Amino acid sequence: VFEKDIHKIKIGQEIKGIGTPGVDLAKKWGDKVPGLGHAAGFERDAQRIREAYARIDRSPMGTTVLNGSSWPLNRTRMAHYLGFETIVDNAYDASQISASEYPVEVSAIVTSIGLHAGHFIQDIMSQYGQVRPWIFLVPLRFVNTQISSAMPQKQNPILLTETRREISSTLALAMGPLMRAHNITPGMQDPKEESSNTEMVQSAVQFMKRFDRILNALVVDPDRALEELNSDWTASQELADVLMRKYKVPFRVGHHFSSDIVNHGKQHNIKPLDFPYAEAKRIFKEAIKDFDPRMELPMSEAEFKSTLNPISIVQNRATVGGPQASEMKRMLALAKDKLKAQQQWTAEKRQKINQAMALLEKDFQRLLQP
Repeated sequence: VFEKDIHKIKIGQEIKGIGTPGVDLAKKWGDKVPGLGHAAGFERDAQRIREAYARIDRSPMGTTVLNGSSWPLNRTRMAHYLGFETIVDNAYDASQISASEYPVEVSAIVTSIGLHAGHFIQDIMSQYGQVRPWIFLVPLRFVNTQISSAMPQKQNPILLTETRREISSTLALAMGPLMRAHNITPGMQDPKEESSNTEMVQSAVQFMKRFDRILNALVVDPDRALEELNSDWTASQELADVLMRKYKVPFRVGHHFSSDIVNHGKQHNIKPLDFPYAEAKRIFKEAIKDFDPRMELPMSEAEFKSTLNPISIVQNRATVGGPQASEMKRMLALAKDKLKAQQQWTAEKRQKINQAMALLEKDFQRLLQP
């Protein structure tokens, strides 16, 4: 019973550990890496842990078998000695119902954490298909990466692949509590098996330790990232947005113009920032002819180039939660506050259990005295 609380705190502790480098990553590379978006997912996992902990932090001790005991056991005092916040009020619920649902609830949290970590890893893994990744692990041999045994030029990101494998193994274990808990009569031992549930939680703790190493080993090459964006027409939709927002050009017309710009650029191997303004004016005239044949491209050459610049797009975002500097500053401050609150919560719960154990040991030693 006591271990249920300890394991929840361990998971919370690891999420706290993940949160710190995750927020640091967003602080350093916020306009290049959506670190705060991933951190928000882990923050919800931390919230789920706190919510589940409140339900699990109830002592079943003293309910004996289904209906309590004729012995006048002080259940509240027992709960206090074991570090629980309160008791499971209903004796039948304590042993037959809630004890079976706790592992299932924890497995759902473990699954959510695994999915969030796996998504992040796969995002980084895709870069290793590039000749020159823009986000990668520090190439520390036999720790983060390993040279291929067959291809000397190939660096295998073993920290990513091994962590991903551990996550998959943990997710397999997390399916166990639900399978063991369904289609049984209340109170059966199947879902309450301590060794299986402990293995699941410990497996989650281990992959989170590895995930923390990943976050601390990441390197971002901003010049290479910008080169990647400018190698294709990533910002082309912004042309249609600006034409509609500033110049009242119907979005469909602007979108058609943007699409024709992209097609022409790809056919002639022209990069976005090298696209000739005169050609843009010609294409716009063709796209607008059925709407207003007299209208010329209202953008100046400088504005046309700026609109296709990914840096300008980031700077000009105007909605809440975007990557612009003002919003990044606000969201970083909020993320730090949430992380601090999570750290405080974890410390308080751990301290409460430690104090309860110390009191239990102290009072027990008094009983041993002659």
